[in-house]
Amino acid sequence: MTLTELKYIVAVAREKHFGKAAEACFVSQPTLSVAIKKLEDELEVKLFERSANEVTITPLGEDIVRQAQSVLEQAANIKEIAKRGKDPLAGPLKLGVIYTIGPYLLPDLVRQAIARTPQMPLMLQENFTVKLLEMLRTGEIDCAIMAEPFPDTGLAIAPLYDEPFLAAVPSNHPLAGRRTITAQELKSETMLLLGTGHCFRDHVLEVCPEFARFSSDAEGIRRSFEGSSLETIKHMVAAGMGVTLVPRLSVPKDALEPRPKRRREDQAFVKYIPFDGDPPMRRVVLAWRRSFTRYEAIAALRNAIYACELPGVKRLS
Repeated sequence: MTLTELKYIVAVAREKHFGKAAEACFVSQPTLSVAIKKLEDELEVKLFERSANEVTITPLGEDIVRQAQSVLEQAANIKEIAKRGKDPLAGPLKLGVIYTIGPYLLPDLVRQAIARTPQMPLMLQENFTVKLLEMLRTGEIDCAIMAEPFPDTGLAIAPLYDEPFLAAVPSNHPLAGRRTITAQELKSETMLLLGTGHCFRDHVLEVCPEFARFSSDAEGIRRSFEGSSLETIKHMVAAGMGVTLVPRLSVPKDALEPRPKRRREDQAFVKYIPFDGDPPMRRVVLAWRRSFTRYEAIAALRNAIYACELPGVKRLS
């Protein structure tokens, strides 16, 4: 049994396809298949069920793959311990970020990270929460910036900030002249939502739960439309197709000024309105595996995040 063979079975379990697993491991498919067959013969168990269209892992295989992942992680830790002896921050940090945070936090965060820890470049991965949780579990990324809630997976979690939501309406909408707005006033509007899989979609539906029924059936398309990204949704708002909710960091810098000195043409068609009273909000956190040993790297990343501007949010310690 070798670490390479363990790496191969973890890759197959993740990809559920021998060809894709081989590509991910930078080897030929026959090389990977032979190595896995050798391991199965040594262990005298069947790890995978093979068919023409898919590969499924056996129940016993799941336990073995889980242990293999732990072994690979511990082996990697040996290298990390050696690196930390020279420089605790040496080497890249693999960071995952959900789609509704990445475009608004990463530009400033990358600048801060380069200035503070140039020896620790950030390897970035944008994805859905559920995918990032899986990548954390398998060790594909070291840590992730996500919004609560998400399933309890035994991760270490550090709260970063609470971010309020604002309503975004067309500039010629009857509500556009309001200084504040309530969730009740949005109930009669056409709500624009992100597609299924985005956690921010669920956050919007928590504020306006009545739109959940429209977003789940064909007839409801008259009242609820979906977009692939927050920026796409904003363009749909500008076009007058409806209204939506957006996180505070996604609001253009001067959009909330009473009389902005200069506003880009695309901003002029969308009005951002704060909620009256206690606004709906999301909690943004940094999560990592408890077995991850680069504590200094996590602390440096948190410091870089706190050094970002983060306008309108409540920083947490």
